[in-house]
Amino acid sequence: MNTRLLIKGKLDGIGWFSYETLKRITRQRPNDEFIFIFDREWDDSFIFNENVTPVKVGPPSRHPFLWYLWFEQSIPKVLKKHQPDVFLSPDGYLSLNTLVPSLPVIHDLNFEHYPKDLPFWYRQYYRNYFPKYAQKATRISTVSEFSKQDIVTKYGIDASKIDVVYNGISEYFQPLTEAEKEKSQTTFANSKPYFIFVGTLHPRKNIARLLIAFEAFKNSGNYQHNLVIVGKRKWWTSEMENTFQSISDKGSIIFHEQLTQEQVAKAIGGSEALLYPSNFEGFGMPILEGMQAGVPVITSNVSSMPEIASDAALLCNPFDSKSIAEQMKRLIHEPNLSESLISKGALRAKDFSWDKSAGLLWENIEKVAYNG
Repeated sequence: MNTRLLIKGKLDGIGWFSYETLKRITRQRPNDEFIFIFDREWDDSFIFNENVTPVKVGPPSRHPFLWYLWFEQSIPKVLKKHQPDVFLSPDGYLSLNTLVPSLPVIHDLNFEHYPKDLPFWYRQYYRNYFPKYAQKATRISTVSEFSKQDIVTKYGIDASKIDVVYNGISEYFQPLTEAEKEKSQTTFANSKPYFIFVGTLHPRKNIARLLIAFEAFKNSGNYQHNLVIVGKRKWWTSEMENTFQSISDKGSIIFHEQLTQEQVAKAIGGSEALLYPSNFEGFGMPILEGMQAGVPVITSNVSSMPEIASDAALLCNPFDSKSIAEQMKRLIHEPNLSESLISKGALRAKDFSWDKSAGLLWENIEKVAYNG
């Protein structure tokens, strides 16, 4: 198992998928042996059970040139030594230099749709190697029906080779009491009601239009709300910065970069609504996190987001800031709309769990092991 994204304190969406599924799979299968391959020193909290053997191989794979070295040179050596039945790669990368049956989890093909959102060498690597990975894979797992069809269409893969393993939701996300909501307002939003966005601040997440939409919302009435943005600025662009600098009331926009998952859950639970108007998603975990935390969700009407949200969220056109702002105003002015969305969201969230995800992923592993 490729576990290079299991880094303490730095788990992102795919990292959490790896953590939650592999923890359950290894503990539920005590008679099977699992080799976890890290590209740096591991934290013992990721060695989930006695049947897990950690292996460290370099170089640390944090750049396209190093990805190539790690997957095409280092990984084949580990696989040759241990002779596993299956090589599972939760981040979708594979080695083209091995005959071991392989199962990548290809979460989405955002780089095919929005290549300019990525640095040159990143998009070159993704667009060159991921079609090859898809062809090389014994089977493929992905996280939504949308992504499955996207892989079929873009890479010409037979749909029967692809299985959908939806993401789950952490138990941290739960509705808050009124007192807890007030505490969250104080902690995260300077004691004011607030909308919240959670995610890496990447161009694909549509941050610039979100900022424009929020300012339009504020300017359209006497609203006291703040906008809380939770996420790392790893991909912060000049467009985002210029848009932020153009905002007249910058004090109403509050950034939090380093929050624990428990703090993120509290921040979401205390919000007026979760905003997730992304341009493109293979799944969109914050949608379900907002629903399970008991707050209304506004998300996009494109890619996988309508599939995940179903009828339990307000959908907007992510390419039109007015559309985003109008849905925000609806939550304030339409009686009972928030309560209806919260109720529907709670039901929708029950359709997803990490136990289900782990079970489906293990079924995929078995298909590869027995038929690879």
